Amino acid sequence: LYVDLQGTDPRPALPEAVLGSFLRALGTPDSAIPDSAADRAALYRSTLDGRRVLVLLDNARDAAQVRPLLPGTAGCAALVTSRVRMSGLAGAHLVDLDVMSPEEALQLFTRIVGTERVGAERQAALDVVGACGFLPLAIRIAASRLAARRTWTVSVLAAKLADERRRLDELQSGDLAVKATFELGYGQLEPAQQRAFRLLGLADGPDISLAAAAAVLDLPEHDTEDLMEALVDCSLLESAAPGRYRFHDLVRLYARACAERDEQPEGGREAALDRLLDFYLATASRVYALERPGDRLPAHLSETRHPGLVLTEPRAALDWLFAEADPLLACVRQSAGRPQALRRAVDLLWAAKDLSESGANSKQYESAALTVCEAARAARDPRTEGRARTTLTMVHLFVGRFTEADEQARQAMELARLAGDPLPSCWAPNDRGIIALYQKRHADGERFLLEAIENFRADGNFIGEASALCNLSRIHVVLGRMSSAIDLAQQGIAIYDRMGLTLRLANGRYALGIALTQAGRLTEALDQLGEALSLFRDNRQPLWEGVTHFRLAEAHLAAQRPTLAAKHAEQAIALRGIGGEWRRATVLTVLGKALRRLGQPDRARACWRDAESVFLQLGSAELAEVQALLASELAA
Repeated sequence: LYVDLQGTDPRPALPEAVLGSFLRALGTPDSAIPDSAADRAALYRSTLDGRRVLVLLDNARDAAQVRPLLPGTAGCAALVTSRVRMSGLAGAHLVDLDVMSPEEALQLFTRIVGTERVGAERQAALDVVGACGFLPLAIRIAASRLAARRTWTVSVLAAKLADERRRLDELQSGDLAVKATFELGYGQLEPAQQRAFRLLGLADGPDISLAAAAAVLDLPEHDTEDLMEALVDCSLLESAAPGRYRFHDLVRLYARACAERDEQPEGGREAALDRLLDFYLATASRVYALERPGDRLPAHLSETRHPGLVLTEPRAALDWLFAEADPLLACVRQSAGRPQALRRAVDLLWAAKDLSESGANSKQYESAALTVCEAARAARDPRTEGRARTTLTMVHLFVGRFTEADEQARQAMELARLAGDPLPSCWAPNDRGIIALYQKRHADGERFLLEAIENFRADGNFIGEASALCNLSRIHVVLGRMSSAIDLAQQGIAIYDRMGLTLRLANGRYALGIALTQAGRLTEALDQLGEALSLFRDNRQPLWEGVTHFRLAEAHLAAQRPTLAAKHAEQAIALRGIGGEWRRATVLTVLGKALRRLGQPDRARACWRDAESVFLQLGSAELAEVQALLASELAA
């Protein structure tokens, strides 16, 4: 027995009418069909007794519509489809149908369009089903349109669907339309649910947390949760995980269309996005402050109207930051396109710099940095552009693009002078000092770091001062000033220690470990580097872990322990590290030295050749050393 219950229509099917049609189908004459719904239901179940019947109740509105139609007899079963979750049906087994897999979607598309057309443009076909969000109805409509237009190629359809603002309009064929299906579900919502649906659809990002959604809606979390769960029950929103929600891509497009059409006043859309940005900025600023007590950055960030989350424990704060990484960075990119939000977007990116330093979100962070930098340049706002270029400096520095990093930092310093902004005035010369160290411009590096130390002290930024002192220590190491190098690193550690900074303390111990290694105090160096490694690991900093393994390899090599040196070098390569390909090549150089001492000259030469190739490509000063190592091995 099959019936379309028309649950999404303005006038869904009445249970008593459906029961009448079922009874007729089972052979009951019209004269024997009772008038009341209860009597019809009783006769229906009696008629089914002893039979094996599958009742398919399609497109149900709610549990009340379904209950009278359930067989309720042994040997019979009911299959119910609905856009709402019917948790009130006793004994029901709920099955959530996800969208198709890419391969399933392509098979459906091919079945309608034809193997020849799809085979000739497979990538375009994948683009089409991807634009459909792998939703069967959307794929069926798109494929039907293409099948009816023999002059179109698959690429033509893919191009039409690429425009997000037109996509829903393109997904209609005859009496079928994706938008119409969504419209039916939206029309059944209560006004508060409709508002939540519209505003939540405005936010970019793969998903949204309950706390962030509450900021968007300007409601308490418990009220927000009720609204979002109601949208989940109506299949207009998905519950990605406890406390996290997401839209299907096409549903999000429809929600935004509803916001443009229905949200009044028009400023309500911008206000919702402003609340979300303020929520992220206020909370990320608190995370930064917990990680770096005494750092002056939070005092220089834009003010927010939303208070953000109350976080008091550093580990929980970092957990929040990494859990929110993708939606937070999406918010930065989206806010870059809104002039009144650009300053806060740049400040949010800087406050969330741990996402770049950790290595886990470096690509997304770089994309956001490029977006805000271009937007700030176009806006001709020196304060915002100076800060944006400082975040871009960090990105280039972490992956070893030193020339690009130095240029961004140089521009940041000039813009900071124009704007009178202390942030880039402090951090840009600090970064230029590190860049100059890597480029073996030691006099420049010392000059930049002394400027950074002076500016940090003028701003009362002890944490920044400690960072610059540790960086200056490394300059003194290569200049052969071992006593001052050790003293500078110890000064930095003393500041970090005084302020109770575990992660920054790791940076200080890292710098001291380098100085002690070069001073020949290898036991002390290994102790410092080992503690740094443990702290970096505990604070989820795999890039810094990789660099510290490299320094441990250097120290073990100096201590005539080639086996341990090779082990740490291999771990450094596995974790990669700050400096990208350049750093990998420096690690390979040390690994080759360890392998040669272990009596493995062939592997050593392979490491050095790989390093030589990288240094040649980058034009690095380390090229001479690795070529000398290769020449000495050939001579031997």
